[in-house]
Amino acid sequence: MTIELTTADGHTLSAYTAGPRDASRALVVVQEIFGVNRHMRRVCDDFAKQGYAVICPALFDRTERGVELGYEPADVARGRKLRGTIKAEKTVLDIRAAAAALPKSAKRGIVGYCWGGTVAWHGATRTSDFAASVGWYGGGIAADREEKPHCPVQLHFGEKDASIPMSDVEAVRAARPEVEIFVYKGAGHGFGCEERGSYVPADAALAQERTLAFFAKHLG
Repeated sequence: MTIELTTADGHTLSAYTAGPRDASRALVVVQEIFGVNRHMRRVCDDFAKQGYAVICPALFDRTERGVELGYEPADVARGRKLRGTIKAEKTVLDIRAAAAALPKSAKRGIVGYCWGGTVAWHGATRTSDFAASVGWYGGGIAADREEKPHCPVQLHFGEKDASIPMSDVEAVRAARPEVEIFVYKGAGHGFGCEERGSYVPADAALAQERTLAFFAKHLG
């Protein structure tokens, strides 16, 4: 189901929702640079099957509504261009609005992928709205590694990610030793997306298992 959210600065955006509305635990799921597309809805539905109330805000609505991209080079280029038009402080407002729309009594977490991995990091460091945060291959985390998380954080990276060198991962590890970091040998960027050529089913399954265990521990 798609709903409308209103942020603290008066912006309205759409969001995909799934899962029980009376859930005791809930997640904000943050998109890649491809919009709230079929893959992101599947991710949301998978968490919903685990009993989570889930909401995935359409971050591109700040520039263009209804964006759903595929994974061809032209889609990547368009996604990067759209992302470049949106400031990080605005995505923080969007995820905060999403968090506020989750069941009031639920413990809330945030999980993001690609661009969303960085946004999930900001959810941990720039808000106090979440009890746990997980980021999958978030390329901007290293640049903001000095920001202190306000909740437990778990991060996942591919060893062969062309856009996130291992030097960035080690920089995050050195700056934030309290953060749980997993590196998947031989995996590249987007290894968790079943629609991409970089998809690695075994690594995606293991990262998801670790993500679910982390949320089970911190969200109950």
